[in-house]
Amino acid sequence: MSGLKKYLPKEEAIGKHMGFGGSKHAGDYEIVGVVEDAKYQDAYGPAYPTVFVPLFQNESYESPSMQSAETRANYFSDLELLVAGAPEHLERAVRETLAGLDPNLTVLRVQSFAEQVSLNFNSERLVSTLTGLFGLLALVLACVGLYGVTAYGVAQRTSEIGIRMALGADRRSVVKMVVRGAMTQIGIGLAIGVPIAVAGGRALASQLFAVKSYEPGIIALAAGMLGLAAFVAGMLPALRAASTDPMKALRAE
Repeated sequence: MSGLKKYLPKEEAIGKHMGFGGSKHAGDYEIVGVVEDAKYQDAYGPAYPTVFVPLFQNESYESPSMQSAETRANYFSDLELLVAGAPEHLERAVRETLAGLDPNLTVLRVQSFAEQVSLNFNSERLVSTLTGLFGLLALVLACVGLYGVTAYGVAQRTSEIGIRMALGADRRSVVKMVVRGAMTQIGIGLAIGVPIAVAGGRALASQLFAVKSYEPGIIALAAGMLGLAAFVAGMLPALRAASTDPMKALRAE
């Protein structure tokens, strides 16, 4: 499609002629169909104009050792089949059919299109898996750190909590006070971290394939998970503080 927009921007392509190697070859091939743009070499770069030429009309196969069409037929590299059903169950039928057409055709490998695409992104898949594991580890460390900071803060305020409870504060108000402090910390962290995450996604956009530089839904999910972790991490010290005997809390230093 991109080639047609460049060379035939306002003309019907079907029936036109084209060629390679100068004006004397301009009419070698007739255009019989048009396909959508596809990326065959670099998934990150733009799709470049591509032409599909029938095997028996491809002059690149004309060599001293491969003069006849019968000989050239045994040297094509790929055969694409559009099949119904699971491709992995059709390998035997494909091999038997090709052997019936020409016993000299050696099938080296039968592979689905999904497998081909998947193999081209092994390194990207490894990086994404490692990134996910590191992100999970960071979440765990954040939860542990938040719990530790909250628990330490509650321990430092033991006397204050004892005074509050001695003056009539109920367990619910103590829990609410401690959890509010934990949620305030996570709120400040998200206010700083979310813009940094968006900026980092934009900076790494060139390394992402078929993925936006940032997804609002993913960011909201991550923020929600951190908020839930902060709530749980704050709730445990809060319940412990609310269960403290006021007299013991007042004696604590």
